[in-house]
Amino acid sequence: MTTSLVTGASSGIGTVYARRLAARGHDLVLVARATDRLNTLADELRAAYGVAVEVITADLVDPAQREPVLARLRSTPAIDLLVNNAGAGLMGGFVEAEAEAMQTLLTLNVVVPTLLASAVIGGMVERGTGSIVNIASVLALLPEYSPGIYAATKSYLLTLSQSLAAEVSPHGVYVQAVLPAATRTEIYERAGGTIDAVPNVMEVDDLVDAALVGFDRKEMVTIPPVPEAAAWDAFEEARFALAKGFSNSEPAARYRP
Repeated sequence: MTTSLVTGASSGIGTVYARRLAARGHDLVLVARATDRLNTLADELRAAYGVAVEVITADLVDPAQREPVLARLRSTPAIDLLVNNAGAGLMGGFVEAEAEAMQTLLTLNVVVPTLLASAVIGGMVERGTGSIVNIASVLALLPEYSPGIYAATKSYLLTLSQSLAAEVSPHGVYVQAVLPAATRTEIYERAGGTIDAVPNVMEVDDLVDAALVGFDRKEMVTIPPVPEAAAWDAFEEARFALAKGFSNSEPAARYRP
C-alpha cells in the first residue's frame, strides 16, 4: 500500500487530493489546523474506500507543532508521496506589508515545504522510490501580476522543485510542481480578499484531476489551464538558450564601456 501525506488537507486543494488519493487506494496522513474538519474527512475516506487515515493537527508555522509532522515523515510506515499543499496569501503590496505577516507567509510557503521535503527525501532516495508534489502557482512565472511577496514564495517553490528533481530523479524519486492559476479555494478569503472579482476561476476538483493526469505522466511542471504543452516547452528552450551565455568569462560586448 502507498501512504501519502497531504498538508492543508482540511479544505480546498488538499481535501480533493485526499479524496482522489484515497480512491486510488492510498493510505493517508492528513495534516492541517482544523481538527474537526480533518476528522470528518478521515471518517468519510475510511468509510468510502477502506483506507487507513491518520490525522495530525498542526499549525505548520509553529516549530513545536511542525515537529510531529517531520517525525512522521521520517518514520514507518514510510511516506511514499508528500503533497506540499499548505500555503497562504497576503493581500496588498510590499510597501505597506507588515514584517510579521511577511515572516509568517515566508515560513508557511517557503520554510515549511522545504523542511517537509527534507524530512522525507532521504528515505525515498534510500528506497529508490517516492514522490513529492509541490503546489506552487502560475504567479511564479508572472510576478508582475501579484504585488507583495506571494509570487516570490511560489517562485521559490517552483525553483526548489526543479532543482530537487535534477538531484533525485536519477535515484528513482519523482518531483512535480503544480502551478494553478485562479482556483476556487478559501485562500482568497483567508488573505482578506474575495474571489468574486477574479475572472476565469477554475474549480478545485478540475484542478486536482488535471494535476493528477500530469502526475501520472511524470511531468516535472504541470500547469492545468495552459492548453498546449508546446508553450511550456518553448519557455524551457528559451531558458536554456539564455543559459548558454552564463559561462562567458568576460562581459558581453553590449556591457563594455
